[in-house]
Amino acid sequence: MLDSVPLLETVVVQPTPFCNINCRYCYLPDRNDKTVMAQSTVAALFEKVFSSGWVKEGLTVIWHAGEPLVLPISYYEAAFTTVEALRPCNLQLRHSIQTNGMLITAAWCDFFKTRNVNVGVSIDGPQTMHDAHRITRSGRGTFERTLAGIRMLRQHKVPFHVISVLSEAAMEAPQEMLDFYVSEGIEDICFNVEESEGSHVSGLFAAGDAQGRFKRFLEAFWQISRRGRQIRFIREVDGMLPRVFRSNETSMRNSQVEPFGMMSVDCHGNVSSFSPELLGLKNGKYGDFIVGNIHTDSLESMRNSRAMTAMARDIALGVEACRSNCEYFSVCGGGAPVNKLAETGSFSGTRTSFCSLTQMVPIDLILDAFDRLKDRERDDYQWASDAMAGRVESGLPGESGAPSR
Repeated sequence: MLDSVPLLETVVVQPTPFCNINCRYCYLPDRNDKTVMAQSTVAALFEKVFSSGWVKEGLTVIWHAGEPLVLPISYYEAAFTTVEALRPCNLQLRHSIQTNGMLITAAWCDFFKTRNVNVGVSIDGPQTMHDAHRITRSGRGTFERTLAGIRMLRQHKVPFHVISVLSEAAMEAPQEMLDFYVSEGIEDICFNVEESEGSHVSGLFAAGDAQGRFKRFLEAFWQISRRGRQIRFIREVDGMLPRVFRSNETSMRNSQVEPFGMMSVDCHGNVSSFSPELLGLKNGKYGDFIVGNIHTDSLESMRNSRAMTAMARDIALGVEACRSNCEYFSVCGGGAPVNKLAETGSFSGTRTSFCSLTQMVPIDLILDAFDRLKDRERDDYQWASDAMAGRVESGLPGESGAPSR
């Protein structure tokens, strides 16, 4: 039985596992399944979430897995209306949709604006890089249709961010990646490093020195993008800064290692927790990561289920191992359980290749930049002190040979 009361901040909802394309690196096993989450499941889910007492100040609802926009706007109008009717009046709630962008129309843009939806579009950079992996079921590239969706968002002034999965080719081309984003007015960028999950084995990790290559890429991209001031937000840097430079009073949460810190629900109402990528994967030891069903089980019974107890126990062991052995723990908080399981075969593992890229590389770059800034400030202070000493000795400004200001 788990003692602490969960703090639920994110619900990941799978309206359908079906996807209209067939990315080479996709790990989702059921992307041919056209099942759709019933509106009754939406109602049951949020009735239990809002009555649980686990949601405090705000909740983010992410419509993800498969391609959400294969369902009509009317589906989301009905679902959002149901959620809004159940939402406590004092609770802030924000909907997010992650899409491949190919189905975006003017009508979708109107819906996004009316419902204040946070939109993320998956595009992997210029056409050669994008089409190398993001392909249709007949093997054709999807770049042109994805880009048309992005241009539609811009035309209708819908804010959006992009997520780019970095391939080996992209790692060697920070300037080309930047030029593409700038040319299409893309200002908010998230990088996902191609990783091993489920049945997919990352070629990037297999090629060796992924950490070194990603560090060189991110450092170069950060420097050249800041020089031109055309990129507003880089998740790996700007999203990391508040975690690195926070007050001692501010605790650092890693909701992926907390039971029901994140909650994932598939189209049948099956519920999982911890890393959202676990939903849909198979593992007999942990009951295929399913802790219950929203129609038949209470959230409390799910919290105390055999699968949840086993996952929570082993994930906690991994967190404590990271706390004891990793100098990045104060920022990371114990890593991503799905990647520990994929790379080490156990939730109780510690350092993974994935965390070395997504956590260690950005932290090192930020701290290196901070050290350079401190050195520059120290040099400026020393110069000012020397100049002042010169003025005092001679009694005349600047006569010591130091330039006057």
